[in-house]
Amino acid sequence: MTSTRCVHTIDGPVSGSASVSKEYHSTAPCGTAVLLLPAFFICATLDIDMDYTAVTHTTTDRRLGRLPSGRDVSVTVHRYVGGPGPTVYIQAAQHGIELNGPAALRRLHDRLTDAAIAGTVLVVPVVNQLAFDHRSYMTPGEYDVMNPNLNRVWPGDECGSLQKQFAARLWELVQDADAAVDLHTGTADMLEHVRCRAGDPAAERLAEAFGTSYRLTDRPEDNGGDGSSGTFRAATAEAGIPVITAELSNSRRIAQDAVAAGVDGIQNLLRARAVLPSEPEPQAAQTVLRNDAEPVTASESGLFECRPDIAVGDTVDAGERLGTVYEPASFEKQEVVTATERGVIFSLARESVVVKGERLAGIAIPR
Repeated sequence: MTSTRCVHTIDGPVSGSASVSKEYHSTAPCGTAVLLLPAFFICATLDIDMDYTAVTHTTTDRRLGRLPSGRDVSVTVHRYVGGPGPTVYIQAAQHGIELNGPAALRRLHDRLTDAAIAGTVLVVPVVNQLAFDHRSYMTPGEYDVMNPNLNRVWPGDECGSLQKQFAARLWELVQDADAAVDLHTGTADMLEHVRCRAGDPAAERLAEAFGTSYRLTDRPEDNGGDGSSGTFRAATAEAGIPVITAELSNSRRIAQDAVAAGVDGIQNLLRARAVLPSEPEPQAAQTVLRNDAEPVTASESGLFECRPDIAVGDTVDAGERLGTVYEPASFEKQEVVTATERGVIFSLARESVVVKGERLAGIAIPR
């Protein structure tokens, strides 16, 4: 067993007995621990023995529910257990075509099985088995016509629809975690970024450690206004657990650069949480964007042709033309699509068939 003496920042609510929740934020191999309290700060120098022991890895099948045929639906849960320390929950593939998350977690597995850690890492590589097997973004409506998007039903309901039951069974793993990561994969025309709640220092540290160039933040009151009600991130943040959503690039195929960004980001996050013994790798400063701009949506159905000279990462002005929707049979112009606000384009639909109300571009406002 390897024992490393470290001093870590511990964040968490304090009860009347002045006890703290089990949060372990590594600030340096040795330093001053600060207890962050609801209304005031107590500073103390604490020597915390973190025992980094060789990982014990186990897998279990966790039953989530049953299909009409009587067949059970289950997910594989990996547990990597070391010495005493925090618990970090990581999941991927809420949407069945988002493949770089599971690929990153396979590579993380190779690194963790040979590591010494303090704490426990819980990993669910494929959360949505039904969507994954059908190679579809959402769960086919035949299974849950009311809630086809698993990422809109958290924290779930054991007496609810099939997807709500799935989420409720997984939530039993999440609710005792000290930090959580939800891996997603965007389209080719989406900035690789990480999302977290604004004003949550612990979540912001996770985002910084993960290390994407862009960070999108939202406020608690924003949840639901952009369709985010019931997301894993919103539910986990409401439960007081620091959480990030990582949007890696390129869905539908495994992109090696996105996979590398995912596994390196998680590994650095585990260092920041003191699960891994070494210090976090320094990351370049992130561009922080507020995810509170009105999305650009189609007011008419047709064929959307994007301006060829704009791309994700570009800054546009309110009212600036982004493209045009045409009626493909008559060639008539249906709509000139314009930016709703001045900001940075983080997602963009290109040359695609669109229906009225569909999102064409996401714009975020620099903070």
